[in-house]
Amino acid sequence: MSRDWDAIVIGAGPAGMAAAATLAEGGARTLLLDEQAEPGGQIYRAIERNRGNARLSGILGPDYLYGTTLTERLRASGAHLRFSSTVWRVEPGAAVWSRTNGTVALDRAKALVIATGAMERPVPLAGWTLPGVMTVGALQVLLKTGGLVPSGKLVLAGTGPLFYLFARQCLDAGVEHLTLLDTARSGNIPAALLHLPRAFTGQGWRYLAKGAGLLASLRVGRVKLLRGVSGITIEGEDRATAIRFRVGKTPHRLTCDLVGLHEGVIPQQQIPRSLGCPFDWNDAQSCFQPRRDAWGASTLPGIFIAGDAGGIIGAQASRHEGDATALAVLAELGRITPTERDARLRSVRHARDAHLSARPFLDRLYRPGPDLVTPPDPVTICRCEAVCAGSLRQAVERGALGPSQAKVFLRVGMGPCQGRLCGPSVTGLIARETGRSEAEIGYYRIRDPIKPVTVGELASASRRGAPR
Repeated sequence: MSRDWDAIVIGAGPAGMAAAATLAEGGARTLLLDEQAEPGGQIYRAIERNRGNARLSGILGPDYLYGTTLTERLRASGAHLRFSSTVWRVEPGAAVWSRTNGTVALDRAKALVIATGAMERPVPLAGWTLPGVMTVGALQVLLKTGGLVPSGKLVLAGTGPLFYLFARQCLDAGVEHLTLLDTARSGNIPAALLHLPRAFTGQGWRYLAKGAGLLASLRVGRVKLLRGVSGITIEGEDRATAIRFRVGKTPHRLTCDLVGLHEGVIPQQQIPRSLGCPFDWNDAQSCFQPRRDAWGASTLPGIFIAGDAGGIIGAQASRHEGDATALAVLAELGRITPTERDARLRSVRHARDAHLSARPFLDRLYRPGPDLVTPPDPVTICRCEAVCAGSLRQAVERGALGPSQAKVFLRVGMGPCQGRLCGPSVTGLIARETGRSEAEIGYYRIRDPIKPVTVGELASASRRGAPR
């Protein structure tokens, strides 16, 4: 199956929904693709189902319910929506291969907007592969999609806004045995305080007030909170049963039934990298981000990147950036004039920037520590291929000076996740071992298929007369 469009948008989170709606409202024939069965992305996952659930909506909060505004606008925009669709290959010239319910399709467009959002930063530490250890994001997905609430003794280890937001949601959901281990370093505070005055401008004060409210509610709920945590090790045979750590030089040990890990989020990199988009190292956010201009245009013709996929900015700023990117695409398509584009962009970008005023403060306050990418030798760093940190260090000693070379030595990054979970850790560890920067080390060379597709599905597509 093959079809041509004016624009294709990949991702139905805040940026993708806003971009697709603006494009369709502007008269562009627009296709929106997303892996989930419904719109919302990660932040507004299952919003259409949950808005009628008073109890769950109360737990998830008003910021989550705002997603209904975006989904309603998207549904009414006239954009063609194709959910449960996995993009497994993207070609230059905005040609997108996807699979939907076992059917392979090729769609072409004059412009492509990549709005694939963010993923949680991998946290390789002793015991992280044990059953009973999940990411905080995964625990929140279970809450949003199934109303599932953690039972038993829950320990959340990490830091960042989502870390504290989910802790509050657990408290509201009735979780009784909750302990928080905050890994943020006290040394982050002086650097963060330099950006505090700016954080009170625009919409930044709302983010600061929300954070203060979260902390206050946790204190009122008598949630146990330990700060300055390091040296985390999760114990267990068949599943996680205890967690060891240090606060300063003092060792601690807690029994537990479930552990949630979280060290912030980073942009999804696979699709832009597979196209050959250049990436730069963002030192403030400790991650790579694609190079693009103020309107979201990458260095490749017709390829745009919006929202957290281009650098972590949050849901509200992503929504405005989706609108801004769509306006740039509409001008490129000739649907609006450059003058109209610039006039509309001024207000959209002003609204986006208002939500970014607190970002420098948050980035530095929750900056991950260097030990996150220097785990002990026995710790598994590539889960798909069961490669430990010690093996990677040995490969570096034998001459593997980058992730793609390490892949040849050890098969790291060659499993089903195609390097999503190990890539940041592999880059960071090689950088520490060689004394070079992450920018110098680089990242895996991403190859197709980006996500698994079966030979049978390709053969079936060929029999139906697909172009390739």
